[in-house]
Amino acid sequence: MWIIIAIIIAIIGGTLKTIQMTLDEDLVEEIDKIVRKLGITRSAFARNAFRSAIGEIIEKRMELKHQQGYIHKPVRSGEFSAWESEQVWIEE
Repeated sequence: MWIIIAIIIAIIGGTLKTIQMTLDEDLVEEIDKIVRKLGITRSAFARNAFRSAIGEIIEKRMELKHQQGYIHKPVRSGEFSAWESEQVWIEE
């Protein structure tokens, strides 16, 4: 069993650290319902939620950076017209 745990820890990125959190009772009840249905622990659920939230934040930052790039350097007229003939539109 310890070998399996060690492999899982190695796969997910090293050692695990215990943290303490304060949550509303209603939120804990909702989480408990979900984890029972999913067959996972609260900790696994929290890790997945944190990873998902981090991914969303990174994606939003990248989108904002992309938007700011176009604000600072807008597309010039005809800049991409050479590629228009290369586009393929699929009819649905």
